[in-house]
Amino acid sequence: MNPKPRTSSSSSSSSEHAAEPWLAPGVLAGAAAAAAALAYAVTSTRRSSRFRSQVVGIIPARFASSRFPGKPLVPILGKPMIQRTWERAKLATTLNKLANLLSVYVLKGNKKKIAQDPFGLMAWEGVIATDDQKIAECCSSFGADVLMTSDSCQNGTERCNEALQKLQKKFDIVVNIQGDEPLIEPEIIDGVVKALQAAPDAVFSTAVTSLKPEDALDPNRVKCVVDTRGYAIYFSRGLIPFNKSGKVNPSFPYLLHLGIQSYDAKFLRVYPELSPTPLQGEEDLEQLKILEYGYKMKVIKVDHEAHGVDTPEDVNKIESLMRQKNLT
Repeated sequence: MNPKPRTSSSSSSSSEHAAEPWLAPGVLAGAAAAAAALAYAVTSTRRSSRFRSQVVGIIPARFASSRFPGKPLVPILGKPMIQRTWERAKLATTLNKLANLLSVYVLKGNKKKIAQDPFGLMAWEGVIATDDQKIAECCSSFGADVLMTSDSCQNGTERCNEALQKLQKKFDIVVNIQGDEPLIEPEIIDGVVKALQAAPDAVFSTAVTSLKPEDALDPNRVKCVVDTRGYAIYFSRGLIPFNKSGKVNPSFPYLLHLGIQSYDAKFLRVYPELSPTPLQGEEDLEQLKILEYGYKMKVIKVDHEAHGVDTPEDVNKIESLMRQKNLT
């Protein structure tokens, strides 16, 4: 199902758009030119057809998930989840190349050792990367390009950075496409890319959608608040904003963060060198480190009915939705 833009043709009123000019399904509504935070500087703020024009998509997905081990291989109506995500992501029009990336190591005796190129495929700009032979065989069977990375990466952003360094081509934007989003719309991928291309003062872009009331207190559903221009203010596993009554306000438009995010490639190289921050550690959210260091993050809002697979129970929800939408 394609995301429905929050435009004047939607149910939102024109007055709502005046208050929320950042709402967009794939393009940024308005942009401001300013210097990025800290030592980072965008080398060119001139709008042109080539500004941040080279884009690569990467799907980070690790086998050793604490909540759901082996998640990339879980069947979603007959296909592995990683394949479902890969097939959807390939439909995005803004990606120059889609590389699939899985958390990796190989076992040598009883020790973990990083596999540098077990299949001899680096000429393809990537190799299938996994700590499990079944995952390697699975991804190979559906033709995925993959890149080998270390199992020492702390999160998907660090993994994307390591993958970027191993690509033979140079890219301006790296899109981190979560491997547990088997119903991600390609229009959302294109949307976060266009948002970053339109905001030279931002180093990061991402997407949000409306939060369902039943997910309001679920710590696995990350919430987001933004300013009137569509820049992120904060992300939390708790409900934000939190009113003084201590209850969910059914009339407030709470926002659910979607895992899709894109980075300026120059900033992505800086990110691993930034020390962890208190908010990042407390919430276990990598986006907060970016905000704590003062960098700008652009947000677009889209209609998106599905959410990612965080626990085994989510598989049935995704499959039910796919059946309802005839997406089998």
